[in-house]
Amino acid sequence: MKTVSFLPRVFLALLLLTAVSRGLPAHAQLAAPAGSPPYNKLILQQIDTMPHEGGYSASHQASQRLGGAVTVALPSGLNVAAAQAQPSYCSGATYLVFLKTVDALCRRGDIAPDGRTLSALLITGQRDGEGVWGRWNANGPGTARLFYELGLGRNFSDFSQAQAGDFMKIWWSTAVGRREHGHSVIYLGTENVNGVENVRFWSSNLGVGYSVKTVPRTKIAAAVFSRLTAPENLARALPTAPRVDPYLARLLSTDSSQEQVRAECGM
Repeated sequence: MKTVSFLPRVFLALLLLTAVSRGLPAHAQLAAPAGSPPYNKLILQQIDTMPHEGGYSASHQASQRLGGAVTVALPSGLNVAAAQAQPSYCSGATYLVFLKTVDALCRRGDIAPDGRTLSALLITGQRDGEGVWGRWNANGPGTARLFYELGLGRNFSDFSQAQAGDFMKIWWSTAVGRREHGHSVIYLGTENVNGVENVRFWSSNLGVGYSVKTVPRTKIAAAVFSRLTAPENLARALPTAPRVDPYLARLLSTDSSQEQVRAECGM
């Protein structure tokens, strides 16, 4: 497998030192590699606008703060006040970046800011598998399933195809569904440290909150990448999408498999 490395280690160290000296989060100094898919670059730019750290919590109160951080702002797009969504958790963090990307696309004219579509993106306590947020936040391949259902992009599991700015679901074990241990992140690349391949990603990470984290590739049992390629399909596909995705809805109480993940996500 070809290693995807977008910053030499020495340069990265200097970059991080510069970020600290300026009082900026380290991720704010990272740019998209040359040749990145166009929306990936935009996604990375939205990470730069996110708060740094702020604590981690998956409590009901954290979900309420998350929901209150997003409002429809016609005629422009969305108002995403991510600083209000602290402490945070992983799926909420990546969803806020997705919403910030949608808002940026609305404001530059790539997506028509339609009130019905934008309202469907709000976080209003949807259960797993229900609506857009309920799909994103579900056990299993929530983001990948949403991308497949609405035609927003492509899903794949081959690390050699991954690019910084791809959304990524990590499983720390092969279990999918009620027994799974997973993490919703945005992929930043890989790097070799002392002969060990490491995966770098941004998310809300346990014990820290919004941050960049690096883990050995060997700790990842399975992963699915989702690349945004057709965000304009939100308005086209949402009106006809089922209110609840039955596959994702049942993963709170049942088991699935990596084989079924691939089938349900068009891989």
